[in-house]
Amino acid sequence: MKRKYPAGSLGEVLSIAVPLVISNSAFMVMQFCDRAFLANYSELSIQAAVPAGNLAFTLICLFTATAGYSANLVAQYHGAKKALKCLHATMQGIYFTLMFMPLVLLAIPLGNFIISLFGHTPELARQEGVYLKWMVFCALPIGLGWSISGFFTGQGRVKMTTISNIIGSVLNIALDYVLIFGKFGFPEMGLEGAAIATFIAGFFAPAIQFFFMMKSRHVREVGLRDAFRPEFKLMKKLVRFGFPAGVQIFLDHGAWSLFLLVTAMLDAVSLTVSNIVLSINNLAFSPVMGFGTAASILCGQYLGADDSVNAKKAVRATMKLGLIYMCLIGSVFVLLPETLISLFVSADSTVVNDPQFMRIGRNLIYLMTVWGFFDTVNLILVGGLKGSGDTKFTMWYLALVAWLVWIPGEVLILKAGGGIVEAWVWMTIYVGILSIGLIKRWHGGIWKQIRMVR
Repeated sequence: MKRKYPAGSLGEVLSIAVPLVISNSAFMVMQFCDRAFLANYSELSIQAAVPAGNLAFTLICLFTATAGYSANLVAQYHGAKKALKCLHATMQGIYFTLMFMPLVLLAIPLGNFIISLFGHTPELARQEGVYLKWMVFCALPIGLGWSISGFFTGQGRVKMTTISNIIGSVLNIALDYVLIFGKFGFPEMGLEGAAIATFIAGFFAPAIQFFFMMKSRHVREVGLRDAFRPEFKLMKKLVRFGFPAGVQIFLDHGAWSLFLLVTAMLDAVSLTVSNIVLSINNLAFSPVMGFGTAASILCGQYLGADDSVNAKKAVRATMKLGLIYMCLIGSVFVLLPETLISLFVSADSTVVNDPQFMRIGRNLIYLMTVWGFFDTVNLILVGGLKGSGDTKFTMWYLALVAWLVWIPGEVLILKAGGGIVEAWVWMTIYVGILSIGLIKRWHGGIWKQIRMVR
């Protein structure tokens, strides 16, 4: 396996991470514009979009993450120099997505039932239900996208996914503007328009990537018939390692969605400013997710080649870059909190004039800065562990800490009369606790003994 840069070097990490960072940033810029449009359209829209969107992702992520784990199989097969298996691993992810999509649609009535349990106002609950429905439909393009993009990212060919994701994100922003506000003859659809725009645009990147995958040497060498051949052993392997990864994301995001739904019962000022700061968080931390994916790819490739020494070097180099980035973005948070918050506030907003609004917002941004350093460590180490196949540990550890430590603490805080700031303080402590266990697991080295590819 030829490498342009020394194994485990900063140059190698950057060659993988930078396109992924750009790709993730394009998606987050799209989401930023989506939320900014909604915040300017109405306060109710932004209040509904964040909890409903997170709940929908929680309900579909078990399915999409299992399919998307095919990228980790591709990385290991690429490291083991088994090119045809890279293609077949990707196809199993596609088949998994298509087979289980009808079952995923049951998440719509389940999601509406969950929303009804939290006593939201009728109009807020109605808007949440509309947004949730379309976000569940998005499981199809997300599952296909994660599977197909894995064919390229798993091999370290990340430019293709970057370009296609940028195209899809630009299209989404354009459709957001047209459908939310009713431009160019289209009806004004508000929150539902934003959801429909995300669904339509979600198919473009997978379509582009699938076209070029069919043009790849892998398909030319074996022909279309063999390329589309189901492999039950590979499907079994995908489920064996991918399902725990999906369960981990499901339980992790389930805890996160529960947190958002519980805090949605607070006053309008707290709810609005919390959702605004979370939107800033999503945009600012998207590069860190790119670093986490890079750690997963490189760790998987090296372990596929039976080289745990350079796998560890690559993850260490990725960690250095992630923490450097956090120092830079954290400085922006500390110096310009009001400026960042004001980007999401319309001129006629009723909550912005509340004297508590900006004070709460500043405190949340400062807390976000602290947890950002912990989260950087977590995302990169989880990426490395998943790339190695150590998915059962990440599933159990992250789920148990979330549901036995974080969520019970949040419930106690809110029942005792605590507000959104106190809830975020406990969340920051929780993210720090996660870091301790992940660091210990990584340095323990058990992940070196796992073999997905022999």
